[in-house]
Amino acid sequence: MQDPPPGAPVRTLADVLALETNSWQELLPAESTYGLLCQAAARHPDRAALRFLPSGEGDAPTVDVSYQGLLARVTEAANAFHDAGIGAGQAVALLLPNLPETHYALWGAQAAGIAAPVNPLLDVDHIVSIVEATRAEALVTLADGDVWRKAMAVTERCPSLRTVFVVGLDADGAAAALPGPRADVRVLSFAAELARQPGGRLLSERAIAPDEVCAYFHTGGTTGLPKIARHTHRNEVFVAASLARLQPDRHVVLCGLPLFHVNGAMVTGLGAFHAGWEVVLLTPQGYRGPGVLPNFWRLVQRFGATTFSGVPTIFAALAATPLDGADISSLRQAFCGAAPLPPEVARRFEQAAGIPLCEGYGLTEAACISAVQPAGVPRREGSVGLRLPHQALQAWVVDADGRAARPCAPGEVGVIGICGPNVFPGYLRERDNRGIWLKPGWLNTGDLGFVDGDGYLHLTGRAKDLIIRGGHNIDPALIEDALLRHPDIALAAAVGQPDAHAGELPVAYVTLKPGARATPEALQEAARALVPERAAVPVRVEVLAHMPLTAVGKVAKADLRLLAAEHVLGQLLARNGIGAELAVLADAARGTVVRLRCPPAAAGQARHLLAPFPYPVDLLPPAEGL
Repeated sequence: MQDPPPGAPVRTLADVLALETNSWQELLPAESTYGLLCQAAARHPDRAALRFLPSGEGDAPTVDVSYQGLLARVTEAANAFHDAGIGAGQAVALLLPNLPETHYALWGAQAAGIAAPVNPLLDVDHIVSIVEATRAEALVTLADGDVWRKAMAVTERCPSLRTVFVVGLDADGAAAALPGPRADVRVLSFAAELARQPGGRLLSERAIAPDEVCAYFHTGGTTGLPKIARHTHRNEVFVAASLARLQPDRHVVLCGLPLFHVNGAMVTGLGAFHAGWEVVLLTPQGYRGPGVLPNFWRLVQRFGATTFSGVPTIFAALAATPLDGADISSLRQAFCGAAPLPPEVARRFEQAAGIPLCEGYGLTEAACISAVQPAGVPRREGSVGLRLPHQALQAWVVDADGRAARPCAPGEVGVIGICGPNVFPGYLRERDNRGIWLKPGWLNTGDLGFVDGDGYLHLTGRAKDLIIRGGHNIDPALIEDALLRHPDIALAAAVGQPDAHAGELPVAYVTLKPGARATPEALQEAARALVPERAAVPVRVEVLAHMPLTAVGKVAKADLRLLAAEHVLGQLLARNGIGAELAVLADAARGTVVRLRCPPAAAGQARHLLAPFPYPVDLLPPAEGL
């Protein structure tokens, strides 16, 4: 088999519409994710599918896996799960870093039943909540101290688990050397079990239907009780095929994002495999691995990388990392997602790397990709790109019940909704599905924005209250619930405060009970003990006389976000000796904007200091009010 013909690149809305003259069903090359991998292995069996770099040192040896080898290991994993009693509708939880075995388990679990990847950095309580919700019957984990400790604690508390497969356990099954789980749970070497299985066929002889659930991806990053999004095989196959259509050239892609996240799994996983790309796993910890970012440009040169994806903090770090003579001429573009991209970060990265930085937009609930900046055309600042062909995307005016009232005109701000084959069938827990549909089939993304006359999506704000810290989502309720346990606090609200490095940092606003005298410093210290996740501990606690409220009595978090931004930007200017009047306001068309009045001689420095933040700055004449 040969690679599918690439076709013309998608660069304009007209190209998207031209593709839609055919049905989206014609785009789907297979009915299941396993079928996609079978096709990829048949097209190029000996081509490298995976190259695993165990450490971030530039000359570290790699573990290489061909497409034929990848399919064989995935098939063996599926058969091992089948032997363990996993069938359609039954889940395998994966508590693993980025390893070749993570791919074997992820796609093997989808061939046998349902894959449920879990962030191993979560605390035990959160992992337990995910495993309990998915009713996983098998767990794949690592014979490593901290991960193993969490896995065993989870196994003790989750009676649905019956089998634990361990990566890194020697083939003789040296489970006795590790503290074990419940007596009724089998502990098996993942490598030994794969070696026992045939790699040429599925023993289950399962015929997988496109609308069967293949994966549970949890939302919520490192904190907060997560929602669990169900993916069907159709959702993931559609996105994989769309990625290959949008990026028709062959690529060598560096994978630094975690495989428990939908971007790592789809963009540097299934989509890359379907397109016949070579995927380089940059250490088990990805970008966080020791030496990865300092040696990044040397790794680009070594592997001839053509592309990679990351979050804004990664690109900010790389913009400040010298090339030191590395030849990165193989790079064509990079892709940014997961959090708003400050224009100054994009500019600095593009200047340092000499390649375009393309912003994209997607959700776990839509199998990762909903819009992307087209390759080969100038980046449209402030936009996250064109929608996927065959996936509708529209800004909507909504009614008081949050239902779609009418579509917005081009340039009119509204709630962003999406509808298409990539949109999930709903969350696993029914209570999480309340209010998520704007109208039948149309998912409310929780984001605000507009679509311009050329079809480009522009985001102006987030209707959701999640705090995004370095690409990780923090549920503000986790902070608020913890602070409300303090005896002096009457009301608490947590929002994201802008940060040039992390994008956002959590900050808390509180009101005190009558007669209470707690100081912000004392509450900050108390928060360190009360908030259960380190990443969610607020960097600042501010005491308010009155909490801003909406007309119906809800906390006006939009006002608090403006207040937090005003504090950060004002402090930044003051630390640099700039006397200025500054206000941060909400603009219906432009989102959050900064209005600034300062001495004319300091205007250039003020703009430079504020450039890393994703807000337009309006410099006012001396006589004009804020």
